[in-house]
Amino acid sequence: MQIGRTGRQVEAGAVAAFVPLLVVTPIWLVVMALIWWATSALHNWSFWWFAGVYALVGVLLFWRPFQRLVLLPLVGARRPTHDEFAILSPLWREVTQVAGQSADRYELSVLPYDEINAFACGGSLVVVTSLAIESLPDAELAGVLAHELSHHLGLHTVALTLAQWLSLPVVLLARLGFYLQSVAQAATDTFAQRSEGATAIGTVVAGALRAVASVLRLGLVAANALGNAVGKGSEFQADARAVSLGYGPHLAAALRRFVANERAIATGRSWTDRLFAAHPPARTRIARIEALGRRHT
Repeated sequence: MQIGRTGRQVEAGAVAAFVPLLVVTPIWLVVMALIWWATSALHNWSFWWFAGVYALVGVLLFWRPFQRLVLLPLVGARRPTHDEFAILSPLWREVTQVAGQSADRYELSVLPYDEINAFACGGSLVVVTSLAIESLPDAELAGVLAHELSHHLGLHTVALTLAQWLSLPVVLLARLGFYLQSVAQAATDTFAQRSEGATAIGTVVAGALRAVASVLRLGLVAANALGNAVGKGSEFQADARAVSLGYGPHLAAALRRFVANERAIATGRSWTDRLFAAHPPARTRIARIEALGRRHT
């Protein structure tokens, strides 16, 4: 597969990412219907206006001021400190210049996290963990930035960001369901011990709340697993574009740093954790990057 060096284009990974979005949409509609019904005394909106406004707000996640206001807190990221920006800025300007992009078109941010990682989301957000900035040499950090820029250039983040936005009320309602289930069970155990009828009612209520919350969580798990499965293709495509930009060796070197940690992490993971992993194995990515690099020489 040939990937252009510059310019945005709709890649296969961007199209495939709409599959999990389609999966989460029906679940989101059910949750929005429940929220609309529960809050109907506070407004006179029709359901479709209520759901439509929420969906349209999600489109604003691709607008940079709204990204700073809403998306950064949602992903737990922040603006870079002066020292972090001094490291990131020259590397980012170099990478975007090679790709024929304007550095100012994108938003660099930092996730305070004790793990080497980075990701792209929204229309222009590039998030790098604080440990990646502290521990990666400049050349390897540039390779990681080239990979994340490639996600934006391949439009991989569009459907992913929308799916995450639609998932928010589902996650909140599921958590509320589990919380209320715990409260109902505790109340039953405390106040209904002497009444078999009250105990039975409390048990049924707690069970119903748990069942609803479990169904919502199961739907999210399925959508997330599907998203991770199709997301592996977009990782390979972003790697391929980074190679075409000349950052293949640097990206591969950064990935080699992950391999040592990958063994330690994998030993503590269940087979389901490995199945739902969002990224392909680092060794596989390194091998493909090196193969692509040989073709470009």
